Amino acid sequence: MGTMTSECFMLAANGWVPNNSQLPVIVYRAVERGDCDEIARAFERRFGRHGWPPDWRDTVYDYHHYHSTAHEALGVAAGHAVLELGGPRGRRMDVSAGNALVLPAGTGHRRIHSTEDFLVVGAYPAGQEWDICCTAP
Repeated sequence: MGTMTSECFMLAANGWVPNNSQLPVIVYRAVERGDCDEIARAFERRFGRHGWPPDWRDTVYDYHHYHSTAHEALGVAAGHAVLELGGPRGRRMDVSAGNALVLPAGTGHRRIHSTEDFLVVGAYPAGQEWDICCTAP
């Protein structure tokens, strides 16, 4: 892996997916290195230090959804995937072990495909309870 890089971008509302008109999606590349467990633990520590207690280790759902009540941090611990951000026909993004994403509340996301070992650490800001919205309100 190389030096950490980042990019941020805004996503406009997309049908029933509101996205977030105030805050950008942030994607960090090459944040952590190591094997799956080392990377997962490193993301959990990093998120926790910044007030985002780690909540789960799993994959990203394969259907379009968003969280209306919480921002979400995703740290990719293993494998790679193509995610679609912003709802149907949204922005496709390749992610791999060591990458992290910060998705503001309302940001649509889903996994299009991934390797079998794809594993993500998920975290939310302390005090925010997440929900799952996956149809028009």
